[in-house]
Amino acid sequence: MNPLLERLMGMHTITDQVIATDLLNSAKSAVRNYAMAITEAISPEIRSVLERQLDDAIALHEQIVAYMLDKGWYHPWNLKEQLELDVSAIRTAMAIPTS
Repeated sequence: MNPLLERLMGMHTITDQVIATDLLNSAKSAVRNYAMAITEAISPEIRSVLERQLDDAIALHEQIVAYMLDKGWYHPWNLKEQLELDVSAIRTAMAIPTS
């Protein structure tokens, strides 16, 4: 989006890192939810559909992780660095105007 339009709409503080982090959290949630749904599915047909959707959700998660690792926004093997990034992302998200 155009930086001027972002500023006018109050979105200038949303960064690619914040968006990617939110997308990663959503992908993790989708994986968890599909896995739970599979355990509750009664029919083999429904279970099969959910398993395909779970596979797609896992693939999306992998793509997001690869992107964030490449950008230096995700450090799953270094807790201290990841905590610093998470705190920074939280501060950025909380600074977004609500109106």
